[in-house]
Amino acid sequence: MLATPALAQDQTQAAPAADEGAPENAGDGTILVTAKQTRSATAIPASEIQKILPGVSPLKAIQTLPGVLYVTADPWGNNEQNAQIFIHGFAGNQLGYTMDGIPLGDQSYGNYNGLSPQRAVISENVARVVVSAGAGDLATPSNSNLGGTIETYSSDPTPAFGLTANQTIGSYNTSRTFLRVDTGNFGGDGSTNAGYLSVARQKAKAWDFNGWQGGWQANAKFVHDDSVGKLTLYFDYNDMTQPNEDATVFFKPTPPATASAVQLYTPYTKPFFYSDFAGYRSYINALGNSPAAQGGNYRNYYSDAQRTDYLTYARYDAKIADNVTLSNTIYFHHNDGAGVVAGPLGQSITTAQPYLDPNYASLPTNCRFGANGNGVRPTACTGLTDAQAAAAGAALVAATGGSGLITRTTEYRIDRGGAIAALNVDLGDHKIELGGWFEHNSTTQWRRWYAVPVGNPRLSTPYIRPLEVMQPLFTQYQGEARINELQLHVQDTWQVFEPLLVQFGFKTSAQWANGWFPVQPKLGSLSGLTGKLPEGKINTLKWFLPAIGATYDFNGHEQAYFNVQKNLRQYQAYLAGGGGPWFTGSQTAFNAFANDGKPESSWTYEAGLRTHRSFGGGIGLDAQINYYHVDFSDRLLAISTNPGGIAGGQIAGGTSILVNVGDVRTNGVDAAFTLRFGRAFSFYNAASYNLSKYRSDYSSAATGIGAATNSCIGGYVVSGGVVPTCGKQLPGTPKWMNKSVATLNIGPVEAQLVGDYVGKRYATFSNDASVGSYFLTSLSVGVDLPAERLGMKKAKLSLNVTNLGDIKGVSTLSVGSATNSYSAYPIPPRQWFLTYASQF
Repeated sequence: MLATPALAQDQTQAAPAADEGAPENAGDGTILVTAKQTRSATAIPASEIQKILPGVSPLKAIQTLPGVLYVTADPWGNNEQNAQIFIHGFAGNQLGYTMDGIPLGDQSYGNYNGLSPQRAVISENVARVVVSAGAGDLATPSNSNLGGTIETYSSDPTPAFGLTANQTIGSYNTSRTFLRVDTGNFGGDGSTNAGYLSVARQKAKAWDFNGWQGGWQANAKFVHDDSVGKLTLYFDYNDMTQPNEDATVFFKPTPPATASAVQLYTPYTKPFFYSDFAGYRSYINALGNSPAAQGGNYRNYYSDAQRTDYLTYARYDAKIADNVTLSNTIYFHHNDGAGVVAGPLGQSITTAQPYLDPNYASLPTNCRFGANGNGVRPTACTGLTDAQAAAAGAALVAATGGSGLITRTTEYRIDRGGAIAALNVDLGDHKIELGGWFEHNSTTQWRRWYAVPVGNPRLSTPYIRPLEVMQPLFTQYQGEARINELQLHVQDTWQVFEPLLVQFGFKTSAQWANGWFPVQPKLGSLSGLTGKLPEGKINTLKWFLPAIGATYDFNGHEQAYFNVQKNLRQYQAYLAGGGGPWFTGSQTAFNAFANDGKPESSWTYEAGLRTHRSFGGGIGLDAQINYYHVDFSDRLLAISTNPGGIAGGQIAGGTSILVNVGDVRTNGVDAAFTLRFGRAFSFYNAASYNLSKYRSDYSSAATGIGAATNSCIGGYVVSGGVVPTCGKQLPGTPKWMNKSVATLNIGPVEAQLVGDYVGKRYATFSNDASVGSYFLTSLSVGVDLPAERLGMKKAKLSLNVTNLGDIKGVSTLSVGSATNSYSAYPIPPRQWFLTYASQF
């Protein structure tokens, strides 16, 4: 059954191995509200993860937990371009993520410092996922966890030899195959030696366009355990290709109503044309301009994300004495990838013309082509005739392959390695924990542009990296970064007396980051940039981030807890756009942050009550209520000089100005309970309320560190004016959420109905546009087959139906820095999947 909160035993190891630090009964088919810490932490085990949908991502699996919003446009949660997560008002890149204690970065799309959990471990190999919704452990190796943490753990090898084979088929020609071979224990000298090798292959057609998402993934794990210590070795390989959805741009129906702020064409989906090359060339005109009536909601030929990852770690947990353990871990991660968009030349003409037009430098500024205006003489231009403009536009089409299309890529490289150490000393009433994490990250991002040859369109597909088949037309810029992270922590867990447990300690957070651009963009090719992209070093050292908490066990059934903790989010050293200082519009703005800027920080306060009761006859109740308050300071916002990006229908983009826009104050409550009636029936419900409000307005014309104003003035933003955010709810995250799970077991049949209510979400910072609430349901039915008769250890057939009611609405919501528009991705339609799982 899903979502049964239960009290668990205290586990406080700082750098746990895969199955350590979890509740004793973490695999019994329940979601567990643990008592291992003085904060709220919830664990979902493997059996429940696979009930949601075989192959589901760890992040998608936690969407039934209280306080968690996870939305995406595919049913597995694998597509990263449109994935979005909020926990207690904090966005995805303000949380911490680990896999077996290994840092996974901040999960930004086009990541520079990690990889997603689903790329780090095959879904079927996940033992459990633990969510700390308020604040993570002091030992969590993360430089981004202003809010909570999401810890994914891989399963250990089984003690007996075995073969697991699963096959899933379903909607849109889905096929997922999973194979795993366990060696079982070998050695026989009093030690444990076991390992496994597994592989997964998934392929599924996108539900609204002709694109195939999927790839290959392999995991290997080995564990040696004896009286001296435990050695764990792990390896992950992942190669994926994901043709992406495209978002629809919406303009708010509120004043000021100007021609530029009104767009009537707002389709529910914007499917790509691939592989209808001839059809797409008919869709755009001969000069590569998209239909003017569609505005920002024009359609691209295709878009995709391609990623290849290698992740490995070695951990040794040494038993130095009966009361002393030392854990040491080393890890390495290599990634190379590309984000690709092939679309109309006219939409990228402001970038392409400075590189491809030999007369660009001599053209008057008012004669250069504007967006979606290739070959069209600007009205103000008097030094160029219409015929001359058309000829220049035709020359640019020829220079880009003659098709009217152009391909833009952001190409990535990550090489990061690190070490994690933890010393645990048990002194009876005191359990002392000292630890540290160090990581060196070398990362590169390239922005390149490629032709789309009219005579050979097979060179431009979502499944080929352009650099492998052709030379780029030009490299717009290349960013290099070297980042060193250091985090130290010390903590004492003190059993003051039998009911009262107190934890207190602190951590450090230090980052030394250096970023530079071996290739700078040409003047005029990047909106908002009047000189070079900024370069330099930013060192941030915060040596004292304290935490204190306590639990009080009243009677073995009820427990109270509280936790107070300060956290920090280091600057993002992402050099291909986004919210980092290295992609601001000027060296002056960068220097201001390097000298006087403050990274985002937060104080989190949480307190709660847990109960676990049995009433006889198999009837039981597990429940928790959790109150939290957060003071979030020095919030950073990248104010774009050309709002849009891929989500907004643009493929050219621009620079941004990184500014401080004030503070956020959050108050919220999570409450969850499970009623159990023996093994036959259970009902789980979790309600969440989150009120996150901005504490000031901000100036959209700010060019320095501070953009926050001192008062709330209200009204609508005008050019160079004030954005009225003071007292407004944080956009993108709902005030109300409710999750329900009803589970029925009758003999070999188990049926589970899941309901997910997401309340209204504001789509702009000023709260004058919003998207409506929705309630989605999903169904799973599993039947245990007579495995012994079939010569197997286990056999099961399961049916999963997502979005049972075929509800339409908004899943992921992209909020820009401007207030006049937003973009949104659709909710995937109803889909079904049938899985046969077997163990030999």
